[in-house]
Amino acid sequence: MRLTALAAAPLGLTAAAAATAAGVGVAMARGSRELRPIAKGESTSWNSAMLSLCPSLTAPYRMPSWMPLGGHFETIFAAWFRKKPHVLYDREVLRMPDGGSVALDSEELPADLQLPKDAPVLILLPGLTGGSGDSYVQHAVVHAREAGIRAVVFNSRGTSGSPVTSAQFYSASFTEDMRNVVAHVRNRYPGSLLFAAGWSLGANIMTRYLGEEGDQTPISAAAALCNPFDLPLSDRNFQKGFNRVYDWNLARALNRIYSAHHHLFEAEAAAPGGRPYRPDIAIKASTIRAFDDSITRVSFGWPDVDAYYAGSSSSLSIPDVKVPLLVLQAADDPIAPQEAIPFKALEANPNCLLVLTPTGGHLGWCGGRDGVTGAPWSDAAVAEFFTAARQLLAQPEFAEGAAAAAARRPPPGTAMQKQYSDYMAALV
Repeated sequence: MRLTALAAAPLGLTAAAAATAAGVGVAMARGSRELRPIAKGESTSWNSAMLSLCPSLTAPYRMPSWMPLGGHFETIFAAWFRKKPHVLYDREVLRMPDGGSVALDSEELPADLQLPKDAPVLILLPGLTGGSGDSYVQHAVVHAREAGIRAVVFNSRGTSGSPVTSAQFYSASFTEDMRNVVAHVRNRYPGSLLFAAGWSLGANIMTRYLGEEGDQTPISAAAALCNPFDLPLSDRNFQKGFNRVYDWNLARALNRIYSAHHHLFEAEAAAPGGRPYRPDIAIKASTIRAFDDSITRVSFGWPDVDAYYAGSSSSLSIPDVKVPLLVLQAADDPIAPQEAIPFKALEANPNCLLVLTPTGGHLGWCGGRDGVTGAPWSDAAVAEFFTAARQLLAQPEFAEGAAAAAARRPPPGTAMQKQYSDYMAALV
């Protein structure tokens, strides 16, 4: 289906230094400010090599002097004015074992731009209600292709036109859909390295998945951007000042997805033994919390919304991540605040590398090489990271881990293989 739509930089960073990151490194030059990311992580051979191979992770970037400092402006500016590269997609709809569906979008390319069959594959997980049509996602798809990496956008149930075929959406800690998507992509591209990257809620889900799978995941390296990490803190943060505008706007986006499928949840709530959804609350929810309390936490059996948030935070998963994970955060992010970043856990895990930028807002990062309306700064950083990962994983020091990840396909007879076979059969 076609759709339109070790470098000199320091590795150490204290929480106190992070608290002032938004105000440091600013210099005026030719109508722009120069700002520098700060990297934090254990001084492993992998992290040292990464910082040497990925100059964007530590090099200064520039922001126009007319753009106010503070995350709100950059967040809103990027959402409204960032240009799209207008990627054309081929869509594949996957039926999940529980009857739900997700959509995988891959860039439709002419013959002269086709990538080799064994090119690395990057699975992209957009934010809460985001999908393959969003500008930040499309730019990432293009940057991946230019780096020789095939991007596959994983649109969660109901997002970006993904069909809703059961009375269940997705959640911050529901990882079964990702598990099935990874199995599907692994089987479709058996000779390829698998990477993953997620933004915002997608970053939370991806990090939860990586923690659950540990060293059994087929994913060889991953990147998390604008991860909220601590969902109780994020929930409280949404209830403050201007952040209420984001809360209301995201709740409206959830309402738009939900309203088209309201009847499924009404029928489930009315059925004997059905899940006790509150469709009357969901249809008019004006906050994410209200929607989650009436639909999301009910779907996944949480006793209340606070228990759902407390148990779904991806900060809990960081100690269990066993593959290289780049974490990109903005110190002025109003939605994924820096107070939520698990600095100690990230520093204690040798697989993690945190890069904190003084500006960027939420999904903004308007200091990219193509100007404030072009691709976000993070695209070059992420493309460099995966390009470097591809290079490092081919070296003897790291190749054993890469080979083990490539071999992690569900063997015949396992539950995952049965799930894969079931949803492949549903496509025929």
